[in-house]
Amino acid sequence: MADTQDPRRPGFDIGAVNQTVIAEYRATGGALEKTLPGSRLVLLTTTGRRSGREHTTPLGYVTDGIPAGESQADSTGQADSTGQAGASGRGRIIVFASNMAAPEHPDWYRNLTANPKVTVELGVDRFPAVASTATGAERERLYQALVETMPGIRGHQEQVAREIPVVVLAAQS
Repeated sequence: MADTQDPRRPGFDIGAVNQTVIAEYRATGGALEKTLPGSRLVLLTTTGRRSGREHTTPLGYVTDGIPAGESQADSTGQADSTGQAGASGRGRIIVFASNMAAPEHPDWYRNLTANPKVTVELGVDRFPAVASTATGAERERLYQALVETMPGIRGHQEQVAREIPVVVLAAQS
């Protein structure tokens, strides 16, 4: 599948690649060996802002160790701006809305800005979450964590005029 993963190649079909990755991810509990060996991925399901249908996208991620319901600026245990505090005890999941350094935001990001209630699949664990866009110093801190973990995205921000959103996925009970 390596020859089909270059988005610059004419005829590249990201939808087909994503469906293959999603199928393997779900069949193996997230252990990708054929499509993207060694990748650290989460599956994010959003609700289409126009269609109302569910759409699932595989995304690279990091966790920040801050319990759901807290932000870096408020680690006192109070609920964040969503008013929710996760009961799962897992750290927040952080994803990058690069869209392969395209000039526009990816559809999954536009969907979650219209409806921030999402579903996350992390390995065999599937849970509801609320998405928010990090800003200011928190965005910079989380962006640095993303590029340290996934060096391939390091130059994406410099390639586009838009600020690429850093998205926080906080698990909900």
